[in-house]
Amino acid sequence: MFRGVPGQGLVPLERAEVLAGEVGDIARHTRAAWLLGVCRTSIGAYGQALAGLTTAASDPSTPAELRALPASAVGAIQRQLGRHAEGREWDRGALESAADNVEAQCEALLGLGSDAVGLGEAEAAREVLGEAEALAAERPLWWRQHIRLDWLRAELALLEDDPVQARAAAERALDAAEGANAPRHVAKSLLFAGVAATERGQQAAAIDLLARAAVLAEGLGARPLVWPSRGLLGALLAASAPEESERSLQTARSVIRAIAEELPPVLAAQWLARRDIRALLG
Repeated sequence: MFRGVPGQGLVPLERAEVLAGEVGDIARHTRAAWLLGVCRTSIGAYGQALAGLTTAASDPSTPAELRALPASAVGAIQRQLGRHAEGREWDRGALESAADNVEAQCEALLGLGSDAVGLGEAEAAREVLGEAEALAAERPLWWRQHIRLDWLRAELALLEDDPVQARAAAERALDAAEGANAPRHVAKSLLFAGVAATERGQQAAAIDLLARAAVLAEGLGARPLVWPSRGLLGALLAASAPEESERSLQTARSVIRAIAEELPPVLAAQWLARRDIRALLG
């Protein structure tokens, strides 16, 4: 699932969740629900993802350590909707639930780091980054977590107005994602690199990186990566290629509205009220 087209994982994971529930295998049922929620999140089906993940994370009959990964996934959705404070609450709960599950601990810490960045708290982000680094240091096979560590380093560097370090972290993530044959992670790493290049005033490089991110994300159906890459690309092309710029911006707007349509009304309103979303919609 993490190395393929996210949408292709929906049907088999839905089936796996049902089968595990039918035989009463709580551990497999919860993990299938988590992976299914991640798939749905990856294509921007936030409403469906939230419904399934919240149920999995809140079921009192499921051992707490099994609920930690779904709780972290809920936190990730809250962040993607711009609700970083709500995301932090879910990630804190995930960390408390994780117990001795090191994978779940790392997921929660990475989430908490991104929550802190979104809330403008660089020191808090750096602290949890260090904790996550310590967990991952002895686990070189954790390719996904190591990529996410570099994403968090890039986020933190951008918060601290250090686009050079942000670009370096994004390039490391890109190399690792390409080595792992994980296209969605490649697209997100390209997006981070494009943002960093934009902040450095490297417009030509930024346009190239963002265009690659957008095309790859579109091919994967990864809508949460399509709208920011297309939106920023459209802004950068406004002066030099106005028609291409408008096409890119229209794609971003279309994706934003499609994501809103799948959300519960209250969350849709909050999503559309985000400052960056309002700016794109005009």
